[in-house]
Amino acid sequence: MAPDDTAPDDTAPDDTARSESRPPEAPGHAPQEALQEAPGVAALDRLFAAQRAAYRAAPFPSFDERAANLDRIIRVAEANEQRFIKAISADFGNRSAHETVIAEIIVTVSGARLAKKNLKKWMRPRGVPTPLHMLPAKSRLEPQPLGVVGIISPWNYPVQLALAPAVAALAAGNRVLIKPSELTPHTSEVLREAIAAAFDETTCAVVTGGVEVGRAFADIPFDHLLFTGSTAVGMRVAQAAARNLTPVTLELGGKSPAIIDESADLSRATQSIAYGKMLNAGQTCVAPDYVLTPQARLRETVEGIANAARALYPEIDTTDDYTSIVSDRHFERLRALVEEARERGADVVEVGSANALHPQRKLPLTLVVDPPMDLSLMREEIFGPVLPVLSAASREAAVAHVNDGDRPLALYWYGTDETARDRVLHETVSGGVTVNDALWHVAQENLPFGGVGKSGIGVYHGEAGFETFSHLKPVFLQSRFSSGTLLHPPYTDKTDKIISMVRKIL
Repeated sequence: MAPDDTAPDDTAPDDTARSESRPPEAPGHAPQEALQEAPGVAALDRLFAAQRAAYRAAPFPSFDERAANLDRIIRVAEANEQRFIKAISADFGNRSAHETVIAEIIVTVSGARLAKKNLKKWMRPRGVPTPLHMLPAKSRLEPQPLGVVGIISPWNYPVQLALAPAVAALAAGNRVLIKPSELTPHTSEVLREAIAAAFDETTCAVVTGGVEVGRAFADIPFDHLLFTGSTAVGMRVAQAAARNLTPVTLELGGKSPAIIDESADLSRATQSIAYGKMLNAGQTCVAPDYVLTPQARLRETVEGIANAARALYPEIDTTDDYTSIVSDRHFERLRALVEEARERGADVVEVGSANALHPQRKLPLTLVVDPPMDLSLMREEIFGPVLPVLSAASREAAVAHVNDGDRPLALYWYGTDETARDRVLHETVSGGVTVNDALWHVAQENLPFGGVGKSGIGVYHGEAGFETFSHLKPVFLQSRFSSGTLLHPPYTDKTDKIISMVRKIL
């Protein structure tokens, strides 16, 4: 979920990653505090071996055990709320406390509570129809834990994107290892301590570290590996996992469009887009990456987004409500995108004073009007408060523009014309869609969350997450009254008659 051309999150492997993992045999279950005595790859290998041994000893946790684990996640989020607020703000330079509560704590807790509420239903065997010629046998699917699940989480939402996948994996009955980003070291350490206090290390643990640990983590033969980050790094994670035939869920990113239809309430649309772009200073994988608006409404759209931003952050130059860019490197990359646009003569509109914001490692909301398509900001995921606003000659042109690029993680459509809406839904492919707002499909836990194509592989959230981290084992229960033996050799004329009869009822 970070842009591809930045130095990638070092939680992922590169070409020098280990080609095979050789975890040691499981030692005794030491307290998680022992991680500080055995840092890095050694701790990772030890924890993986301990969790695998624990899974083999108890491969199917009961409902009560799983529900208790979900309660532990809730306690980790709620009891450490203030610690997370302070740690995340320290890692970013400044991060709005309200944004942390909304996007990290509330989202995590609501997902865990929904999972606990529905867990008994999700765990039940699911009957499936048995064909007439196989009766009176029965058929069903039995959800089964996979084993040990690895989670590589990013820096932009360092609590939610570590704990939300853990909710799904624990609900499904798995053991969980989490590798958070080293770009948010304060948060990673609070997360490690909080998980260590709440869980036995054989159930859920956090391992911190830099490049070496990140490479080793993706090389471990997990039973499932979930990675959240950029497309470029996701490809390397998938390559590392493939050496162990480890199934992966990749939550990536891309250039998510916001399409304003001719029928849209422009005031409502521009307010929504401004909020969706400025939350976490645009460092959100599903933030609107660019806007497509009717040609006749281009200037009105730019003014509407700028005015909405000023209303959301009336003291943008000084308020703590507006979040900083996470690092100097990311900040300089975003400045370079804007400078390239200026040098090419693009119309640039800023909300906020660069002179006041830059010393705080913050950027004004920067609207770039109808930029040339070969600019870096039109080729790369932006991942910051820079927003190209493009004019579309027609509805068809807007759809064509989206389809000319890689399939995005999210798409936003604004309007009241249901025919036009359905055409966009049918003719574009994206990971998810919110209509007449931004971001909200991600917070709806009953909807799967994930990408498609270069924006991701696989989904989680809600029941979809439970299924991602489960093996839906097919079970065929033969009846003692089975007639299947009639098809056994030696084959005779009677066999031919039975085959003929079966063909008629298929």
